[in-house]
Amino acid sequence: MLCFVAAMASLSSCNDGETYADMKKKENAAISEFLARNTSVSRSVFTKPVSVISETDFTNNGETTDVEKNEFVLFESTGIYMQIMRKGTGEKIKHGETAVLQCRFEEYNILSDTLQLLNTDSRYGYSIIPEELSVTNTYGSFTGSFSSIYATAMTSAYGTAVPSGWLVPLRYIKVGRQSTEDGEIAKVRIIVPSTQGQQYASANVYPCFYEITYQKKD
Repeated sequence: MLCFVAAMASLSSCNDGETYADMKKKENAAISEFLARNTSVSRSVFTKPVSVISETDFTNNGETTDVEKNEFVLFESTGIYMQIMRKGTGEKIKHGETAVLQCRFEEYNILSDTLQLLNTDSRYGYSIIPEELSVTNTYGSFTGSFSSIYATAMTSAYGTAVPSGWLVPLRYIKVGRQSTEDGEIAKVRIIVPSTQGQQYASANVYPCFYEITYQKKD
């Protein structure tokens, strides 16, 4: 699959003499440049640069981000940026509840400026089976793993471990299925630094941009 080609190219391009601190500087610079864009990203389009808001502002705004202003909330403790495009329908996952979610996504490597992986379009040669994500909420802390019995894009590329960044939106969105004409499922955009990302991102120190939908499995 192309994702492995991209990952291995990223790995082989690392300078043997480059320190982790050097790679983190490159990653941070790439994120800063990404935030300033107003061009197409993956197959999404940013009509203006990202407007970063604080967690305090996010809370005061009812845990929403203004998509028209291209707002992303920055979670300082993790370095994750999140934009809630749609809050979703149904209910949030409650404390003590385990749920199986189905996700559609696109993964964009910010450092190499490439669309790296997706399960939304069969023309790219990837699996279009939705990711199945088994998650548990423990007092607002989410844990999970990819649980599909089929080979999906994420499990084929990275195994069953879920990037920590994928779990962050679950505190703020509803994960029901679409049951009415205007009841759209939850959709978010997240910028995930390597420390919160999938295994290749972590090993090669690059950030990813994701656009993801979440809904409960039937």
